[in-house]
Amino acid sequence: MIEQVLHPYNLQGALWQVISNKGSAGVDGRKTTELTDYFRENKSSMLQSIMEGKYYAQPILGVEIPKANGKTRLLGVPTVTERLLQQAVSQVLMPKYENEFSKTSYGFRPNKNARQAVGKALEYIHEGYTNIVDIDLKSFFDEVDHCLLLNLLYQKVKCPITLKLIRQWLRAPIKINGKLQKRRKGVPQGSPISPLLSNILLNELDKELTRRKLRFVRYADDFSIYCKRPSDATATLKAVEKYLRTKLKLTINREKSGVRKPVQFQMLGFGFVSTYQKGVKGRYQLVVTDKAWIRLKQRLKTITRKTTPMSFDERIAKINEVQRGWLNYFQGTSIAGKLRDVDGWLRNRLRYCIWHHWKKPERKRKNLIRLGVNPDDAYAWSRTRKGGWAVAQSPILNTTITKSTLKKRGYYSILDIYTLLNPSVYEPPYT
Repeated sequence: MIEQVLHPYNLQGALWQVISNKGSAGVDGRKTTELTDYFRENKSSMLQSIMEGKYYAQPILGVEIPKANGKTRLLGVPTVTERLLQQAVSQVLMPKYENEFSKTSYGFRPNKNARQAVGKALEYIHEGYTNIVDIDLKSFFDEVDHCLLLNLLYQKVKCPITLKLIRQWLRAPIKINGKLQKRRKGVPQGSPISPLLSNILLNELDKELTRRKLRFVRYADDFSIYCKRPSDATATLKAVEKYLRTKLKLTINREKSGVRKPVQFQMLGFGFVSTYQKGVKGRYQLVVTDKAWIRLKQRLKTITRKTTPMSFDERIAKINEVQRGWLNYFQGTSIAGKLRDVDGWLRNRLRYCIWHHWKKPERKRKNLIRLGVNPDDAYAWSRTRKGGWAVAQSPILNTTITKSTLKKRGYYSILDIYTLLNPSVYEPPYT
């Protein structure tokens, strides 16, 4: 297998993928933009050391990122060289496992995505499987047993060099706050091979659920099981918890796990609400969860923060990118009313950025006059003692820096994008 991994075509594909994914530098500080030249210069010696079994994986860099609940998640960022090799191994391993994975496993697989997972869940609910076993694995990526995972890999991967590489990546120490810490379990989130390894381990759970003839949906470590009767759901929860604990050495988060009805259930940013259709019972429609709305506003807030070092055109480009990605994911849900509120809030933040960028009173006065404000009002507002946020919401900017004015700079409101994606939705014009 190692010959397939180190084949020039496979390595070139892995190189392109790592560069296109971008990402931050690892412990060596080398960026993805430097990878092509570095790999060209060191390719021969690197491949030779791998073939001779003398290659040693570098430590990974521990980076904490904020979660929606206020806590942090620890990511393990490998060096760009390690990411290249992991991507090359993943590209060779994926086809060998893909046919074995369950049809209702949707995470990090070709031609499968989160929307398909949510759609399958809705299909089960509409079929009458409305008692949902919602299971949350406790720190899954930090608790994966290395021996168990390597044994599963050995059943299909007989190449000792490839297995040695994967073992090194699993056991590589992590650098947190300048100190190296040993790792004896867990798969670092942030490495290209982690999604595949997690799917290989949890595929054992999929096999068990399939053997029990249960209906389930899994997206990476998020999974739910659908039953018709509450008693079946309760029994299934106990059985699955026991299997995870004894066979896969994983524990569930009891506070977040349980048996739910659809209206109590949330999945991958979506909620389920009951809708009435004449002559039809038990119909549900997808809605966006409060957490997903908060995350959207947090991302837009970061982009439009006045202290963020970014030109106005760069802000607009990033806003449009975030809005389009978010709406593509949540397309088909009834969210027009909330989008209108987000639009108004976002335009005020953009006005605040513009006002802050003008800085000096004289510049503010001249720019207000250019926007059509009479000279006396322009002078008064340019010398106002009101805060920037108050000015952004005042009539002086609301009537001059309008939606049409911002559109000339490339800004598209999130509601306009939503209407384009959902042409059947009618929205009255607004300014």
